[in-house]
Amino acid sequence: MSSTQALVEALIARPSVTPEDGGCQTLIAERLEAAGFVCERMDSGPADFRVSNLWAIRRGSAADGPVLVFAGHTDVVPPGLLSDWKSAPFVPSFRDGKLFGRGAADMKTSVAAMVVAAEQFTAQHPQHRGSVALLLTSDEEGPARDGTVVCCAKLRERGQRLDFCVVGEPTSVKQLGDMAKNGRRGSLSGKLRVLGVQGHVAYPQLARNPIHQAAPALAELVSIEWDRGNEYFPATTFQISNIAAGTGAGNVIPGDCVLDFNFRFSTESSPESLKQRVHALLDRHQLDYRLEWTLGGEPFLTPAGSLSEALAAAVEAVTGRRPELSTTGGTSDGRFIAKICPQVIEFGPINASIHKIDEYVPVADIEPLTAIYRRTLENLLL
Repeated sequence: MSSTQALVEALIARPSVTPEDGGCQTLIAERLEAAGFVCERMDSGPADFRVSNLWAIRRGSAADGPVLVFAGHTDVVPPGLLSDWKSAPFVPSFRDGKLFGRGAADMKTSVAAMVVAAEQFTAQHPQHRGSVALLLTSDEEGPARDGTVVCCAKLRERGQRLDFCVVGEPTSVKQLGDMAKNGRRGSLSGKLRVLGVQGHVAYPQLARNPIHQAAPALAELVSIEWDRGNEYFPATTFQISNIAAGTGAGNVIPGDCVLDFNFRFSTESSPESLKQRVHALLDRHQLDYRLEWTLGGEPFLTPAGSLSEALAAAVEAVTGRRPELSTTGGTSDGRFIAKICPQVIEFGPINASIHKIDEYVPVADIEPLTAIYRRTLENLLL
């Protein structure tokens, strides 16, 4: 068994559903301190939702050189019904060449590989230039209010320089190394309440049906081309995720209609421009409405450069393939790190089973992932 696999198993065996960390970061800090890292806890949040955060850094012989930080999260999503799992979600299990357990792919394998890669690199190259750091949180799968965003604010306040960041999100699609993420779309959500007048369906002249009123506006919202994307981003998309109206009775016109929608937007649009266009459309349709907005994250982008090339060269050396750079998928903590670090890229194992029952990682990918992270360090800090 490799040292990375042993650490992955130890992490999976620690239940860490957001915001719980289950002792993962304590275990990691003990290992990193033994490797010469200075570890600092940056825990944050109220007592009933306390988030574990760990910042660890080791400076080389030329401490004024570049700083490369590995970033990730030790928290996982809830396992769901335990009876649906073929093996207990927090007991590392093996079948058909795969390691099963909640967090196996998202993202305890990446975290373990980062830790071992950092240990191996600093042991082999104690006089490396620059610095190696790790930033871990237990609030990536949750509201993300007291995790990486808090750590980044603290690092900015103290003037901590960051040059490169590799986020261990599971980005591979069919084979380890076939895709890396050099950016992510933004996420903007809205809760729209269209107001009407409740009444009897037999007397519509005495009521005002909010569903009927909203329908033309919704059809237009769905058909709009918000932008065409660009070289790195697909076009901005608009999706309605929930809609509710009515009392449950078949003879009552509802008094209001409530729906949730979401934009996944490129750098060609901004939250402000999207909000303005939606409000202008609703006003033009003369709706009586209330609209609450939630900005889940702004888009970020790292154009092809020294970090993406260092990672791609490492992937090619280990797997023989070059990763495609993509900005697809959901949001990640990269959106916070990008505000204080000029080059951010995400790379990790196959993502086919993330958040699913019987989440897994191929055992054969664990050591290669460690080697890719280690070679990325070598490409940038030697």
